[in-house]
Amino acid sequence: MSISAAPQLGMTWIFWSKMKSNILSWLVAILVPLALIGLGMRALLTPAFLKIEYNMPYFPPDEYGFSTEDRLRWAPYALEYLVNNADISYLGDLVFDDGSPLYNERELSHMEDVKVVTLSALNIWYISLALITMLGIWSWRGGWTQAYRQGLRRGGWLMVGVAGVIGLIVVIGISINPNVFWNFFVGFHGLFFEGDTWLFLYSDTLIRLFPLRFWQDAFLFAAIIALGGGVGLGLGLRSQGET
Repeated sequence: MSISAAPQLGMTWIFWSKMKSNILSWLVAILVPLALIGLGMRALLTPAFLKIEYNMPYFPPDEYGFSTEDRLRWAPYALEYLVNNADISYLGDLVFDDGSPLYNERELSHMEDVKVVTLSALNIWYISLALITMLGIWSWRGGWTQAYRQGLRRGGWLMVGVAGVIGLIVVIGISINPNVFWNFFVGFHGLFFEGDTWLFLYSDTLIRLFPLRFWQDAFLFAAIIALGGGVGLGLGLRSQGET
């Protein structure tokens, strides 16, 4: 190798090293919102959220007779079904005190679809967390922790933007124009479900347990969690010295 070729090889190595760090940094930035959205979603799939939501003073009563206690009795079964390994009989076998089924066939079919979407989303969450962790270890061993931290910050601010938009849609839908949230809600369902399979009668159990206000608060609650995580990454890491 000639002496003149050595600087060129050195510059090439530096170029590709920086490019690799930039690519991996942006990969981290993309993974962060997936991880934070997944965190918010998982928090919603808990009895604790149901207790908080159903006891809100503004939460609409069920005109067909469910009390708060009734909702807290039946709703946890729906959430548990979405994250367990049971088949649809887990919900299909549920009956009211008079022996009539809790859910009709249309509702059960939809819940099967929801379970597929939910488990897929949770798997994406698990994968994003695993990748962020592995990339963090790689950055420490490979000497690109600064790029990794920059990716976390970028992802945090990206999440702030997305969560802010969702939160704004919910707030406008609640306080100013209900159609704003409804149109968002319809579009959201259109991404995952066919036709009108997710629409039900007001007298159906799913609507009685999970009326529109439930979903408004669910999206807002998830957005707040994701927003908090995004701000924490965006500002918290910036306040620490780079390594």
